[in-house]
Amino acid sequence: MSLTPYRIPIVPEIKKQTLLSLYDKGLRPDKRDLYTPRDLTVQVGVIEKAEGSALVKLGRTQVLAGVKIEVGSPFRDTPDEGVITVNAEFVPLASPYFEPGPPDENAIELARVVDRSLREVNAVDRKSLVLIPGEKVWIVFVDLYILDHDGNLFDASMLAAMAALLNARLPDYEELETGEILVKKEVKKDPLKINHIVVSTTLAKVGRHIIVDPSLEEETVSDTRLVVSYDETLRVVGIQKTGPSSLTKDEIIKMINIGADSAKIYFKALAQAFQDAGLPVKLEL
Repeated sequence: MSLTPYRIPIVPEIKKQTLLSLYDKGLRPDKRDLYTPRDLTVQVGVIEKAEGSALVKLGRTQVLAGVKIEVGSPFRDTPDEGVITVNAEFVPLASPYFEPGPPDENAIELARVVDRSLREVNAVDRKSLVLIPGEKVWIVFVDLYILDHDGNLFDASMLAAMAALLNARLPDYEELETGEILVKKEVKKDPLKINHIVVSTTLAKVGRHIIVDPSLEEETVSDTRLVVSYDETLRVVGIQKTGPSSLTKDEIIKMINIGADSAKIYFKALAQAFQDAGLPVKLEL
């Protein structure tokens, strides 16, 4: 299991007061201003045997995403759509607070936020994943591995998942006379059909201040956090609040507007990653 920032052993109040005094000056411990994300790199195609993959480094936080695509059955209520499922694993070496075992509430929440942001806007065209209507579809597994945790797993994981999906290619296959699907894993064919590109921006409220991309230290003293997901037009496609404190309507609107600027930075990092890899993905706002 892992611990939420609110359950990590109590952080001395003096640490919070020290951070608040910095925020009053518009500064943070790592020399950033309040609204600037940490240094970000995105690498795609890092796992040769996966259908798609990406490694994201956001400050010292690192998340690896892998996409595997297999044949399966559609859900009964959506027989004309493929399936996308997101899972998250908190690797014990990533943090002293991560322990071996089944996913806990934090891993489940992380996976659900990423999954919901992709699903609600139909980021991956699920209808294009149908092989035999009502019988056989592609099931797209997105697996997230937290390799190093220094705060803000949501943004790093969303970026890794989206980059891996953009990088993914469907395996070749053959439909046999028996109606079964013979998958040729070694032959990569068409890329996934992507309808929308999604990133998320995490904002934390600490006292009266709002900050973007909180580090782990900042998460442990934050009153609450808001994760806002945007598509390539900066339309809000998902919101998740974590933490005990409340937010006013005006604070939420302010956080959404501030977060949009960080989303632009994330979109540019995605575009740069595919440009560096020589892959034909256009990401323009």
